[in-house]
Amino acid sequence: MVKQGPRPLVICGPSGSGKSTLLKKLFKEFPDTFGFSVSHTTRKPRPGEENGVHYHFVSVEEMQSAIEKGEFIETAVFSGNMYGTSKKAVENVQHQGKVCVLDIEIEGVKQIRNSDRLNPLLVFVNPPSIEELERRLRGRQTETEESLQKRLNTARKEIEYGTEPGNFDVVVQNNHLKQAYEDLRNFIVRELETQQGQGINVSLNRVFDE
Repeated sequence: MVKQGPRPLVICGPSGSGKSTLLKKLFKEFPDTFGFSVSHTTRKPRPGEENGVHYHFVSVEEMQSAIEKGEFIETAVFSGNMYGTSKKAVENVQHQGKVCVLDIEIEGVKQIRNSDRLNPLLVFVNPPSIEELERRLRGRQTETEESLQKRLNTARKEIEYGTEPGNFDVVVQNNHLKQAYEDLRNFIVRELETQQGQGINVSLNRVFDE
């Protein structure tokens, strides 16, 4: 399924940990390097989210049918909703000769870690604290109290697994965005330079801020 090319980048962390912000900065600095794997989900779109851009929004029946047909690399249930990364989503990025970025949940990471198909780079984004995570989530004003508490309980388990030595290639501590991004970028650039040395063709052209 997966052709020889740059290793996919898996980024994981609790909701509110800053993954999206870090990825936006990464894509902005290296516009030719990365391609985003668009996940499937059965949850409803949030304000501003577009189908096929942020997620492929599908019904439970559609998701279950695709899973049964073997169309997914990984799937997980999170806060009562199904999520998954399809083989096609990864292939679409790889056909462009780019590093495929997968923003997935812990359960998906466990499935991918046990697969020799992808050989991904695994990054966990760790928030400063549960208290700060709660503040960020409340600031979004997109959660009910019940869904917020579910997310926080899930976050505690995610942090426990994410910070366990050996589960990820690197843990990015996101206390301060500038430092967290520098740590993430340095890790990725070093890894991609290693792959270039192995003959894998991947662009590292940078765009510098004015």
